[in-house]
Amino acid sequence: MTATLRKASMRVGVLVFPGTNSEDETQRACEAVGLFTDLIHWTASLQDVRRYDALILPGGFAYEDRVRAGAIAAHDHLIDAVRQAASDGKPVLGICNGAQILIETGLVPGFDDARHPQAAFAPNAPGGRFLCRHVTMKLNAPPARCIFTQSMQAGALIPAWHSNREGRLSASPAVLDRIVSGDHGVFVYADERGTCTPEAVPNGSRLGIAGMTNVAGNVLALMPHPERDAWTFMHMDAAPERARGDTNAALTPSGGIALFEGLAAALHR
Repeated sequence: MTATLRKASMRVGVLVFPGTNSEDETQRACEAVGLFTDLIHWTASLQDVRRYDALILPGGFAYEDRVRAGAIAAHDHLIDAVRQAASDGKPVLGICNGAQILIETGLVPGFDDARHPQAAFAPNAPGGRFLCRHVTMKLNAPPARCIFTQSMQAGALIPAWHSNREGRLSASPAVLDRIVSGDHGVFVYADERGTCTPEAVPNGSRLGIAGMTNVAGNVLALMPHPERDAWTFMHMDAAPERARGDTNAALTPSGGIALFEGLAAALHR
């Protein structure tokens, strides 16, 4: 890892609330692409949080998902720093529970600078059950639409794990129209060939959306977990034969690491 990639100006903060459980995987994924990354616990000061160049809200069950997923954490004092980072144009990523928090704050889709939810990640269909399933996300908007995707190829496919109970995008027809017209649905569910079909959507999410950005394109709410499919050993069934029995090959970043590479590319521009 070069000194340039580890310089202090390229620092990522991963917020940890009571109940967060994916912070370590998220930190490792960031460090794998050369980003100096710290875990920031809910007791931190706003001044501490504001010094980071990007913020990530990882998965889990913040504040036990009381009321509904993300609702309590959306009112945590650290969210003031998240709002400031978003306003300043810094990259802000929410994964699974982090995405639920971002949508509860109104930062995504963020129409008219709202500070209240304009959409929701509702219980999965059918039956509102917790679903753990390997999925493929397809880049559904022009790469330049979102800061995390600017370095990706059009239509890029990213493997990830859908692991939640409340991941079904739901919104009024008027909001859905604005999501479509503004290319806010950056990622949609697709099959492994990149075909977007109803069968590829695991939870009934409206418009097949797996990830949604804000108006400015610097905040991304992503329901599937790319950090859980970021190394070859995480999907050995599909790994090339050369990786089997080869520790170094098995530990090679792959798959979902593309999302974090996108973050690194954005920070190094």
